[in-house]
Formats: sequence, C-alpha cells, structure tokens
Amino acid sequence: MRELLLVMALILAPGGAWASEAAPAAADPALERQMMAIANELRCLVCQNQTIADSNAPLAVDLRNQIREQLKAGKSASGIMSYMVERYGDFVLYRPPMKGTTVLLWVGPLLLMIVGLVVLYRRISRRRAEPAALSEADHQAAARLLQGGEAER
Repeated sequence: MRELLLVMALILAPGGAWASEAAPAAADPALERQMMAIANELRCLVCQNQTIADSNAPLAVDLRNQIREQLKAGKSASGIMSYMVERYGDFVLYRPPMKGTTVLLWVGPLLLMIVGLVVLYRRISRRRAEPAALSEADHQAAARLLQGGEAER
C-alpha cells in the first residue's frame, strides 16, 4: 500500500509544473465584458489567426490592458477601434472594411481559387488532347502482345 501511494505521489507531483497563472479577476465585470467584446473584433498581430481575446501572446495581453485603460478613461468602443486602426492599420481588425486598400483581402482568396481552377482545367484538357507518343519499338512490342507473344525489350 505504501508503494502504491509513493508511485501515485510521484506521478501526480509534476502536474503543478504544467499549470499556468490564472487571468486576474476583473474588478469591474461590466468593464471586462466590454473589453472582451472589443478584443473579439481585433486580430492578434503576432498570431494573426486569433483575436486578441483568444491569444496569450504578450502583445495581445498588452492590447487588452490598453483597451481596459481606455475604457476606464471613458473612451467608446468605436473610439478604441479607431485608435487601434490608426496605430496598427486595417489589418488589426478581424473583419477589415471593404475599401481600396483591403480589397485584395476580400477578393484575393476567390481570385486564387479561380486561377487554380483555370490552371487545372488547362492541364487536364491538354493531357486529353495530346496523343500518347510511342516509339517504333513500343508499337512492335504492343503488336506482339496483341498477337499473344511476349514483349521483349
């Protein structure tokens, strides 16, 4: 029994090493909800595929803190978003607006898909149109196979 307890203690002891520091509890839950709503609309500039609300990157943590401070200072959500866009550009928005500088972000994936489909169609149609080029030796080997003999090379 003692050995079993020792083995369990050795197995479970390192579990604390994987624990991370908990996010600080917000003094004002309403402020925290507002901050998270804004953070869900902003892209993490480090991760690029996550919002700053979802990211644990140091820059995302700093941006969330900036949002909190600006909310405490009385800035509106649209004012904070404008500040972030002014500072980091439209790329910081998780859903950038459709305008001249961001049109490629919106249309680019569709254009790439169309170009890929055109290239694929042309390759397939070119393969079908080209007859297989056989040498004279290949023709003779095929003729022997059709007559029931073995092809020799």
